[in-house]
Amino acid sequence: MARMYARKRGKSGSKRPFSFSLRKAAPEWVELTAEEVEKKVVELYERGLSTSEVGIALRDSNGVPSVALVTGKKITGILKEENIVPEIPESLQNLMRKALRMRKHIEENKKDLHNKRALQLTESKIRRLVKYYRREKVLPEDWKYKPEIAEFIMRGWT
Repeated sequence: MARMYARKRGKSGSKRPFSFSLRKAAPEWVELTAEEVEKKVVELYERGLSTSEVGIALRDSNGVPSVALVTGKKITGILKEENIVPEIPESLQNLMRKALRMRKHIEENKKDLHNKRALQLTESKIRRLVKYYRREKVLPEDWKYKPEIAEFIMRGWT
């Protein structure tokens, strides 16, 4: 997400090499076929890896620079075809985990005003993301973020 509350410029994070942004097909040195990559994606996801962890595992151990270049589909698209897509998107899960960790910290350290503000900002991001996912029909129309429910949901994933 962009820096909405900080007065800093720019976005941090790694960028793909320039040659990858122009590519339309997989490089010649990729040894796996599209079907093999799809099987590997499903296998790794069923082992308990998140979608981003699946991509990292394929890159590091199998030499697949981009699942989308090899298969023509994103990892979540492959999981949708197999009907094993998670009910809550990974980005929302990560923000909910972060908010729960902050809530736990604030319970122990009640005077920590910086983390109280950080919790407000994180929950604001969660609400904006929920609004987006409801609009895109990824989440049901009546889905709402509540810290108590989030704690119950996250307990099932950890």
